[in-house]
Amino acid sequence: MTQKSLEEIAQKMRKIDIAMLSTKTGDGEIASRPMSNNGDVSEDATCTFFACGASRTVDEIAADNRVSLAFSIEPGLLTGGGLFIAVEGRASVVRDKAQFAQHWTPDLDAWFEQGIDTPDLVMLRVRAARIKYWEGEEEGEVRLAA
Repeated sequence: MTQKSLEEIAQKMRKIDIAMLSTKTGDGEIASRPMSNNGDVSEDATCTFFACGASRTVDEIAADNRVSLAFSIEPGLLTGGGLFIAVEGRASVVRDKAQFAQHWTPDLDAWFEQGIDTPDLVMLRVRAARIKYWEGEEEGEVRLAA
């Protein structure tokens, strides 16, 4: 098992636009959906996403904020042996337009035509607690303080 730094992993996560965000449903099942992070991954691997506040995703996070993110790149695209990153963490729902503005990118206008003024817009912030990764024949794990 090799050990990449948290910063190295966060840099790799920034390069993978789509992550599968998994939440727990009201009946205990797991629900997953693709989410774009628009390269917004901090040094501590916190990821930011935008969503509609009335979505099932937001309801599920409000009921149980334990989530997972899955990132992957096929072998040969960016790395010779592929890259897979699994993040376990806690999600929060942010409704502050000032914070929206700090994380907004022009690409988001395609989904939210009124920008940060889009009615019922929320920002989802996922703070990593544990990260597992596989890159080619390397694999490792990083645990963060809760």
